[in-house]
Amino acid sequence: MSDVTYSSYLDLEKILNAQHPASDAHDELLFIVIHQASELWLKLCLHELDAARELIAEDHLRPAFKMLSRVAMAQRQLISSWDVLATMTPSDYSQIRPHLGNSSGFQSAQYRLMEFIMGGRDPDMVTMHEATPDVAAMLRAELDKPSLYDVALALLKARRFEIPSAVIERDRHAPHENSRAVESAWAAIYAEPEKYWELYELAEKLVDLEYHFQRWRFGHLKTVERIIGFKRGTGGTAGVAYLESVLQKGFFPELLSVRTVL
Repeated sequence: MSDVTYSSYLDLEKILNAQHPASDAHDELLFIVIHQASELWLKLCLHELDAARELIAEDHLRPAFKMLSRVAMAQRQLISSWDVLATMTPSDYSQIRPHLGNSSGFQSAQYRLMEFIMGGRDPDMVTMHEATPDVAAMLRAELDKPSLYDVALALLKARRFEIPSAVIERDRHAPHENSRAVESAWAAIYAEPEKYWELYELAEKLVDLEYHFQRWRFGHLKTVERIIGFKRGTGGTAGVAYLESVLQKGFFPELLSVRTVL
């Protein structure tokens, strides 16, 4: 192992030569690096979320908490990336946009997979990945698995909270629907945190994930608004209007609604 160097271990030659600007615009390198770095952070998030989901399903919460905290910290890095990208002005971006074709962050398979794992599920979102069969198959496979929230609710049921069977056995291809029974279970946990400390902490870890995910979405919205205004996105989306609509889509509805009833 003595021949291993910093560069060889990190495969820096490939990473640092993976930027291929299509224009002479100065800011295109910024645009590429921000998106490539974001994909690496997403890769880490997926690695941690997948492992945390397995541990929660097995009722091993303490190691899962560390993983979920790590995801929240990685999400902060993703959020901060918008501040760097926002240094690009409309004039700067106008030099790059003609070279982007139909490419769009909307097509990020890893972003979609993270949404699916957390429970934001919509089978129609797989359609845009049909041109890459392996990616489409990966996303469909995820839709067949319980989401992170599904395994958390199954754990509540295993711990003798009254979670309806219909909630546990729901169609996994669709997002979870708000349930009064689930809200009541979380309310009981929040009412006596010392008695249910592990589940109380699990709830707060999940709230952290949703909070940071929504902050990431909002940062995306405001950065797009700042750079292109209300033009349509490169991938054919409605741009700002689309980004505003996804802000309404959460992952763990009862963990927010329970705050009103406490």
